[in-house]
Amino acid sequence: MKHFLYALLAILALGCAGAARADQAGSGYFARAGHDDVLSGGVKMITIDTPRGQFKVWTKRVGNNPKLKVLLLHGGPGMTHEYFEAFDSYFPAAGIEYYYYDQLGSAYSDQPKGLGSDDLWTTDRFVDEVEQVRRALHLDKDDFCLLGHSWGGILAMEYALKYQQHLKCLVISNMVDSIPAYNAYAHKVLMPAMDPEALAQVQALEAEHRTADPRYMQLLIPMHYEKHLLRMPQAQWPEPVVRSFGHVNEHIYQLMQGPSELGASGRLEHWDRSADLHRIAVPTLVIAARYDTMDPAYMAGMAKKLPRGRFLLCPKGSHMAMYDDQQTYFDGLIGFLHGVEQGR
Repeated sequence: MKHFLYALLAILALGCAGAARADQAGSGYFARAGHDDVLSGGVKMITIDTPRGQFKVWTKRVGNNPKLKVLLLHGGPGMTHEYFEAFDSYFPAAGIEYYYYDQLGSAYSDQPKGLGSDDLWTTDRFVDEVEQVRRALHLDKDDFCLLGHSWGGILAMEYALKYQQHLKCLVISNMVDSIPAYNAYAHKVLMPAMDPEALAQVQALEAEHRTADPRYMQLLIPMHYEKHLLRMPQAQWPEPVVRSFGHVNEHIYQLMQGPSELGASGRLEHWDRSADLHRIAVPTLVIAARYDTMDPAYMAGMAKKLPRGRFLLCPKGSHMAMYDDQQTYFDGLIGFLHGVEQGR
């Protein structure tokens, strides 16, 4: 028996050593060969050119897969990559290479301020930034999948409409293709379901430009956030979500989204690509959630407009369905990505 155990341990050791050598040689999920970010654990600061000069944005690679690399576009504008950290529980086991990325103005990246800096916060400029990041990360149509959540979904759609020749696939998560449609859903469906007295107080604070008043969030959290943003008591929100909210760039967020949490009124107020979605020809997954601030029925219609569109509904989820309907979200997302990787 002792000799059998020794032999078994020796075989396992040889197998582990062989796997380690394979990874070092560049043929496994944890391979290091061929990557220029090994020294920093996958982190790469990328220099981007803008109308206001050069700045650096932060990215971090996880894993190795020559056929499938997913760049994550966070929401906001002005949020951070941090709330995507739930992906660590699913993507490595699925063999998916992925990239965290803080857009310019967000936490780990440069945050330009001062005269003229507001010129940077436009959708077109952000699209150009994503293209520069793609080139710096050596992503192309043979491996490059772009996933955008919330504002990141707007950015992903805009990028695909301009640069889809570089894409292998696209994921639009929890974002409609029209801000006017988003605002209409908020006014016709979400607001009438709220407590009228609390809603009136929120709207009064907005009209008085007092959204920084602590009472504003005290009202919004139970009546809106815990119902349509992340469906669990705020005290139980996962730490990466809390950390990401703590790092939001409020200036960029309010400039583009507007001060109200019940609709958009900033630079994005009239953004609408509903008539252009049919031009996105790459395989595209649209992820919606039953309790989201975005109309799930409208998002099902978006998937039908896309020539190679697919639809995933998270029946228990809200705007952050990667948390409050996590299994549905990741089962569907990973299934889609593996299908694209295998040419299905």
